Amino acid sequence: MQANHPINIEALLTHIPIFNGLAGEEIARIARSTREIHASKGDIIFHKGDPCNGFHLLVYGQMKLAFTSPQGSEKVVEILCQGQSFGEAVMFMDKPYIVFAQALTDSLLLHVSKQAVFDELERDHNLCRKMLAGMAMRLHQLMNDVESYSLHSGKQRIIGYLLRELPEAEQNGNHVSVTLTTNKGVIASRLNLTQEHFSRILHELTELGLIVVEGRKINIPSVLKLRRHEG
Repeated sequence: MQANHPINIEALLTHIPIFNGLAGEEIARIARSTREIHASKGDIIFHKGDPCNGFHLLVYGQMKLAFTSPQGSEKVVEILCQGQSFGEAVMFMDKPYIVFAQALTDSLLLHVSKQAVFDELERDHNLCRKMLAGMAMRLHQLMNDVESYSLHSGKQRIIGYLLRELPEAEQNGNHVSVTLTTNKGVIASRLNLTQEHFSRILHELTELGLIVVEGRKINIPSVLKLRRHEG
């Protein structure tokens, strides 16, 4: 759904990490080839198989990247939050999207055209390094995911997720809490679990006294005790 009132795209681009350090005229050139997308919760930004003509930046809101199996079940590949970008690798490969993107909340995105990116990469090698670093981080996370799915139990994956969601200052604290950023079904799929298995493990951790579940809020009486069960 497109916005009714234009926003200051140049101002938004200056706050995007990969565009830090670009001169005003460079930002202006990119802005001329950038369009805003206001998405309501549930809106599909692109489907699997759609052509990729650029990449997206999430200004605010939350998105999921996912695909649907031949049996009809959904697998969430990534949950994206404010400030993250997606679609760069497919853009460089000149291939159609292999996943679909859907808004989990009302969101604002910027779509930067492929040609604008390519033009600036010719002029600014520093931008090239930043984009490569971003894609390398994404690949590193993917390798971590494969390791987790292959070697860790469902309980270990959930505990690891909860610990990663804690702020740095609370990594060894007591009576801290994590608020799930989206519904349990989406998070379960992201961890390669069924929603039933996810709920069963939360119940098991509750029975062990390691967590207290209050809707989306997960209270952790002792982080150290929970960490001991991560394996």
